[in-house]
Amino acid sequence: MKQLEQAETHRCESQNSAVMELHLADDGKYFAGEERPGDQNAVRLRKSADSEGHSDQASDSAIETQSSDNGDDGAPMYHEMALENPTEQQKQAFRKQLNQQARESVKGSLHRQVKLIVHRPEATGENRAEYLQQASVLMPVIRELVQKTMPLLEHETTSEFARGQLYGTTFCADRVAAQDFRYFARKRPPAENPTLAVALRIDESASMTAFGRLEAARQAAIALYEFCTGCGIPVLIYGDTADRSRIEQMSLYSYVDFASKDPDEKYSLMGIQGRS
Repeated sequence: MKQLEQAETHRCESQNSAVMELHLADDGKYFAGEERPGDQNAVRLRKSADSEGHSDQASDSAIETQSSDNGDDGAPMYHEMALENPTEQQKQAFRKQLNQQARESVKGSLHRQVKLIVHRPEATGENRAEYLQQASVLMPVIRELVQKTMPLLEHETTSEFARGQLYGTTFCADRVAAQDFRYFARKRPPAENPTLAVALRIDESASMTAFGRLEAARQAAIALYEFCTGCGIPVLIYGDTADRSRIEQMSLYSYVDFASKDPDEKYSLMGIQGRS
């Protein structure tokens, strides 16, 4: 009776194109074919209800998540990775640290009496949208600059060789007697990355409001930030103005800082303005 039920089940499923059977031979190989009664090595695979079509076709969800460098209107699109934002407490602690460092830097100098305050402008949703729009326009030029610059930033080769290597650029005949296959030597890589960083200071006095200077400054800041980020170069972007009030004779605006871990700080560059 059990054999009849198995035979009937096999007959029904053999007529169903949604079922595929694989059998394991004695030599360990899989092959497709008809299942023999009592074959314990057979594996029956059934197609799910939502798996219609060929396996080499992308699903609708996959198509929707595909991205392109160009939008519907042909304009380049700007894509970014989602990173964790710092908490408000962390932002306040970092702003306090910047003020302490600024005051410490002028101690013992002629500027020690200047009342200095360092600000950390907060980016808004409008700043984010404006940044992404302008970055999309600039990205083709920035990518080209990054591609041309990266070969120039490669580590310089050293003259010191490391011996006893399994592979390398120089064959050491005297190592053959060791019989450990370490017959080669190659140049040692540099111990440290190139000491390169970029800092940009932006004038935020009232004179910047004329002749499109603010727009040019924002675009330059975006281009510099994206270029340095693409090349892996640390970048710092500050703005400054003076005499906002009696208690704020010197004002610094920290938009992008070396030590900051805020991925959204770059959007604050859209807040650059002529202040005082």
